[in-house]
Amino acid sequence: MKVISANLNGIRSAQQKGFFEWVMTVNPDIICLQEIKADLSVIPDELRNFADYYSYFCPAQKKGYSGVAIFTKVKPDHIIYGLDNTEIDNEGRYLEIQYANLSIVSLYLPSGSTSDAHQQKKMRFLDYYLPILRAQISSEREYILCGDWNIAHQEIDLKNWRGNLKNSGFLPEERSWLSQIFALGYTDSWRYLYPQQAGYTWWSNRGQAYANDVGWRIDYQIISNSLVEKLVSGSIYKQQKFSDHAPLLIEYTLNLV
Repeated sequence: MKVISANLNGIRSAQQKGFFEWVMTVNPDIICLQEIKADLSVIPDELRNFADYYSYFCPAQKKGYSGVAIFTKVKPDHIIYGLDNTEIDNEGRYLEIQYANLSIVSLYLPSGSTSDAHQQKKMRFLDYYLPILRAQISSEREYILCGDWNIAHQEIDLKNWRGNLKNSGFLPEERSWLSQIFALGYTDSWRYLYPQQAGYTWWSNRGQAYANDVGWRIDYQIISNSLVEKLVSGSIYKQQKFSDHAPLLIEYTLNLV
């Protein structure tokens, strides 16, 4: 099973840049998208009915902002929109599809880089989400949590880590929060597969960050520990630039049917 996670910084923009043509060459089973920046009224029909995929969208109430989606080749048994939290759900940050005892999630955590108010919103999300993660890992279900987590966990996960120790996305409390998740029984699939490979997935639009690969690894597929033995390989696609993020592809020895 191939699973793609990609922050598109606008689904229509990424479409124009060839994202969905590239998807067809990869032929993934699951596509988890973040920051679609569109509601159903403006998403083109060819994307709502894309190829042989079932598509599910969880847009933000605010137009042109946030939002997540999942495309899947196998119709889910059940779909969960949101986390039963008004602040989070109004911004379209969580979508879960379920098959038997497997859940696949598209997740978009807030960025706190623009203001103290945004950082406080991010911390409220983290505080609210941690008990949910604890309950989920304690259940009989297995999870693949795909998304833009807006946190780089370790020094290897961003190029200029010394210069970002006091910046949102690499704050001690954010990194500690991710460590708590892994202590609960989740695994960072990329870091498990490639312990010494940076794996940047986001680059600032300032200067020549992309050209010089001065990036951050903030996009993850975080999985239940029980799925580690199902990991096959991972890759980050940089040959074309669809967004300020690069798609993360992980392959598993899993079948949805």
